[in-house]
Amino acid sequence: MSDENEHPAAEPAAPERLPLFHDETRARRRRGCSGLVGVVLVAAAFGGIAGLIGGRITGLVVAGVIALPLVYLMAYNLRRRVWLEGTTLLVRTWGVRRVDLVGAERLDLVIGDVRGTRTVSLLVNAGQRGKVAKVDLAVFSGAGGRELGVLQLRRLANALLNNTEANGLVFSELLVAELRSEARGDAVADRPLYRLASAAPSGKYVQRFTMEAVSRFVATLD
Repeated sequence: MSDENEHPAAEPAAPERLPLFHDETRARRRRGCSGLVGVVLVAAAFGGIAGLIGGRITGLVVAGVIALPLVYLMAYNLRRRVWLEGTTLLVRTWGVRRVDLVGAERLDLVIGDVRGTRTVSLLVNAGQRGKVAKVDLAVFSGAGGRELGVLQLRRLANALLNNTEANGLVFSELLVAELRSEARGDAVADRPLYRLASAAPSGKYVQRFTMEAVSRFVATLD
């Protein structure tokens, strides 16, 4: 006969939610202000041209049509946050979607180049109703920059290690090589992520490195 006072088995603790972003309020405000200025300038330019051709009302309408999607896109990017919970990415914009790293069908490395600042990102495609997540691994400008913290890179590497569908082992090895380079005290310019970013040709806003390209690069690392 069981003891009525026996405590039920404790439920397993939920995985820790680890932020994969740099939450700098001041920088975010600067981006928002500069974004608004850019929207106003672009909308005013198109509206002014349309106004010269079709009159004031036409100019205002065109300016509004141009401004609204740009404001939406800017707000979307400002709200975007990414967390790692166990082996699942949580992406927040207007809502929250979950993308499983272990079951992802495709992994790519993406290099973004905006006014000399290069962002190295991991693009995760879960293949389920278009579920896609982008994790910014590092941002470089000139010979310096900033990367995700040691804990974030380590947890990402561990999660990717178990992905067999998209050969996550390759991307896991890349992140481990980055951690080893940092632990050795290598300068930023000598680390794998920086070397990948600098190897991308100039003049392209976004460039995608496939798993095969990343695999060849990882094979050259110590």
